[in-house]
Amino acid sequence: MNLFDLKAYRDKRVCVALSGGVDSVCLLHCFYRGAAEHKITLSAIHIEHGIRGEESLRDMEFCKTLCKEWGIPLKIVRVDVPALIEENGGGNVEAAARLARLNAFRALIDHDEVDLVATAHHRNDVAETVLFRLARGTSPAGMKAIQNLPFLIRPLLDRSRDEILEYARENSLPHVEDSTNSDENYTRNYIRHTALPAFEKIHGNAAEHLVRFAAQCARDDEYLTSLAKKEIIYIGEHGDMLVPADLPEPLFSRACFFGMGAKSDYTSANLEEISKLKTLQTGKKVRLPGGKTAAREYGNIVFYDENVPPVRERPLEEGSSDFFIILAPHPGLRADLDAFPEGCVLRSRREGDFIIPYGGQKKSLKKFLTDKKISARLGRRLTLVACGQEILVVKGVEISDKVKITEKTKRIGYFG
Repeated sequence: MNLFDLKAYRDKRVCVALSGGVDSVCLLHCFYRGAAEHKITLSAIHIEHGIRGEESLRDMEFCKTLCKEWGIPLKIVRVDVPALIEENGGGNVEAAARLARLNAFRALIDHDEVDLVATAHHRNDVAETVLFRLARGTSPAGMKAIQNLPFLIRPLLDRSRDEILEYARENSLPHVEDSTNSDENYTRNYIRHTALPAFEKIHGNAAEHLVRFAAQCARDDEYLTSLAKKEIIYIGEHGDMLVPADLPEPLFSRACFFGMGAKSDYTSANLEEISKLKTLQTGKKVRLPGGKTAAREYGNIVFYDENVPPVRERPLEEGSSDFFIILAPHPGLRADLDAFPEGCVLRSRREGDFIIPYGGQKKSLKKFLTDKKISARLGRRLTLVACGQEILVVKGVEISDKVKITEKTKRIGYFG
């Protein structure tokens, strides 16, 4: 009985993640007996998490003995997961251990020690993950349960737990049992020992059907996500993203996911808050984790970082290349250079700023920007030429009537 085809890994340096449990032992054995034929350079890695005391040390010694018997190089990585959780102010043991393993695997790749790391995840693991995420509440994107990564392979994903156990019996493979695997206080164990078997009593192929459902969701989500990405408009130099508010919901929600940054600390509640913006007026906004903000701007939802620093205040110096060029004729905003009073500076907007627009009447800068349909987000980032609270130039938008070109103008400045 072969659990998978080794041809795909020919001439590769493969490191098997070995816990000592039956799944990882079977995976290592499959590579062990076919490595020479397929010119695979085989090694193993064992992560000792510092969680289960003497039993954890027992597992480590078992892995050492097994690899020595089979002539397989073994790397031991010891991580104090409880200490890491304490340093980070709390957290889930399972999640912290998983992250520790992933970091160790990435280190192997980053240091060019191996080409691929193989883990023993199988079909039942996928089914359990699907059940867990459905119970917790997830989107179709969350159905991408356990997948291969460019450096992380799971050769047993098409095999069931029963098939792996049968392989172990056929080959008389030794293994160790993790006593915590029977503790149903752990969510995963409860799903494995109680929830999934209950579903399989209803239908014998429940695990297989859950896996198939997850794959279908992943395919549908990939297609809808590709459509959503085409609707996103990236604007400005600060990574702002604009999403049309009238997108169909399946595309809108996915586009917003990218707007939020697609990080795990965003929740469905954040997405619901963003969706409410579609019915609100321009200027309404919601703050998101990580310093981002989503705001309604006319027919769009814009995602931006509120931590963008203001324009550095500096004197307006004649000939300065960072704002204007003494050159005429030239397209763009032009002004009478000699009309600017002493003490003008370049800066961002402030409360109390006002402007006398070209050919217009005095008004507050806030009202001026609103009339021009310039959002508060952009208004905060505009570069201004100011004398006190009077605004003489709004970069790229307007010049004050006080500095307009007249028949008496001798020097013309271009404000880009």
